[in-house]
Amino acid sequence: MPPEKLEEFKRLLDTERRRLEQELALFATPDPKMRGDWDTVFPTAAPLGAHASSGAREEQADLREEYETELAQEQSLESRLLEVSRALERLEAGTFGRCQHCGEPIAAARLQANRAAAYDMGHQPRE
Repeated sequence: MPPEKLEEFKRLLDTERRRLEQELALFATPDPKMRGDWDTVFPTAAPLGAHASSGAREEQADLREEYETELAQEQSLESRLLEVSRALERLEAGTFGRCQHCGEPIAAARLQANRAAAYDMGHQPRE
């Protein structure tokens, strides 16, 4: 792959990495004990007493629902951030654009569609 194309991919991947980190930072914090892991912060609310109103109970339910939504979003963003980080590592190692299974070049159209692709279409692991 020509050096100018590699530089373009590096720039695009760096931009995507920063965007993903910014999105995660809206509702999660990086885990200092585990590189690449983020922790969604549970929203705080007043504790419910024995005689809590239905409005207070609804607020608690809304907060739990919001947390569950953010947790799912965190997992999705974290997964993509890991893919992008690994692609940047492959760029530094000189293996970017080659299938991690067979070593053959990954089609340019595939890399355009997914800059972090680590496998050609024939070797893409099934999830």
